[in-house]
Amino acid sequence: MAENLIIEGISKEEKYQTLLPQTHALIKGETDLIAALANLASALNMTFNSLWTGFYLVKGEQLVLGPFQGPIACTRIPYGRGVCGTAWQQNQTLVVEDVDAFPGHIACSSSARSEIVVPIRDTAGKVAAVLDIDSDELGSFDQIDAAYLERIVAPLSPLLSA
Repeated sequence: MAENLIIEGISKEEKYQTLLPQTHALIKGETDLIAALANLASALNMTFNSLWTGFYLVKGEQLVLGPFQGPIACTRIPYGRGVCGTAWQQNQTLVVEDVDAFPGHIACSSSARSEIVVPIRDTAGKVAAVLDIDSDELGSFDQIDAAYLERIVAPLSPLLSA
């Protein structure tokens, strides 16, 4: 199945439409959160070839690094700090066209230019993790990414509540 995850030569939305059922199939029936997150990070990274694709898990008042694809990352991010901590605090997806213009941006990689962070909620609706994707190009993410990434991570809720 992994070979099918590299989807080339079609629009961003078409890539997401093809990827969405594949990612849901990766999650369906999986009982281990880390395994599901690792496969999702890989599927997203292989499809979109981002600079960094990964997850942070809520642990107390911090986001702690989870499975990812890409260069070494920040290990812990405080609540309300940087794009990830702000998305967690605001409980909403953040699309940042230029990370250098984002107040309080935490530069885990000097190559990052744009970013999207999607909160992932447990079954009670509380943010329990975030999906973070960085690009080395300005303006890489938009509302198409936001809408599809929210749909991709939604099936993780039961695993975050366990």
